[in-house]
Amino acid sequence: MRVLGIESSCDETGIALYDSEKGLVAHALYSQIELHAEYGGVVPELASRDHIRKTLPLIEQVLNNAQLKRRDIDAVAYTAGPGLVGALLVGASIGKSIAWALGIPTLAINHMEGHLLSPLLEEQGPDFPFISLLVSGGHTLLVDVQGVGQYELLGESIDDAVGEAFDKTAKMLGLSYPGGPALAALAEKGRPDIYSFPRPMTNRPGLDFSFSGLKTFSMNTWLNSNQSAQDKADIALAFQTAAVETLAIKCTRALKQVGRNKLVVAGGVSANKALRQRLDALKGVTVYYPRPAFCSDNGAMIAFAGAMRKAAFAKQQTSTFSVRPRWPLDQLDPP
Repeated sequence: MRVLGIESSCDETGIALYDSEKGLVAHALYSQIELHAEYGGVVPELASRDHIRKTLPLIEQVLNNAQLKRRDIDAVAYTAGPGLVGALLVGASIGKSIAWALGIPTLAINHMEGHLLSPLLEEQGPDFPFISLLVSGGHTLLVDVQGVGQYELLGESIDDAVGEAFDKTAKMLGLSYPGGPALAALAEKGRPDIYSFPRPMTNRPGLDFSFSGLKTFSMNTWLNSNQSAQDKADIALAFQTAAVETLAIKCTRALKQVGRNKLVVAGGVSANKALRQRLDALKGVTVYYPRPAFCSDNGAMIAFAGAMRKAAFAKQQTSTFSVRPRWPLDQLDPP
């Protein structure tokens, strides 16, 4: 079965074709970073317009790379949420239209489920069950994963997601967009132990996160510093170290609470080198990541999630047209 995947939840247009027998056949990604850079963040209307321009050409590119035609597709999976409503509607409408013309089923995929399952695309991917840490610009989640569609939410951020905190702290320091990678690069020039930042919500029980206070602490430290280039690098390192350590503490707590020894880390922040080094150091735990190209939003994870859902729940398909800008992972439609 060949599944065409369409990802258009925010500022990246991702298209992929996944074959249940051959694996990932072809994929392509277009990033809107340059488009939004001058605004310092994503402009929803501009994002939607760019998805309109790029989605169909990318679909043709992927099919040409796979040496296949549209009639060779067996199902279409598209991101139905969470995300920007206008951007979601572009991918959903194109996906539904192609499926309707071909007389094939569509699958509405939760964006975070796509990230959660993406490490299974790798040759050394994990077996179920495992704990998943999903870290991106919009989400910080800890999930107990027992199988496809079997997710128990263990903890989440009650305010800023960790990726959002990275971006906002970077902007406060005057770094370029996108802020997260820029802050991580600057942190490599920082001196350890110059500043000691708090590890929020680690001194109390539970698995929820809070990063807004850490962001504010960073801002106050910057305002009270000499604001030199070295101060900026030192604060970037202190912020990153505190955020990474907070994530590691919560992951350790979740693994122990549920009794797992496998940890999956996915989402844009999973590409952070410091986070990977810290989590790889956890004793008695095997950690899995998607390849760097699949840490950010991409079509491969949507095509793969569609194929996994189609295989696990043979009758599941989307007959109605709808998107869900807010769609919690623990509220997926039952199979």
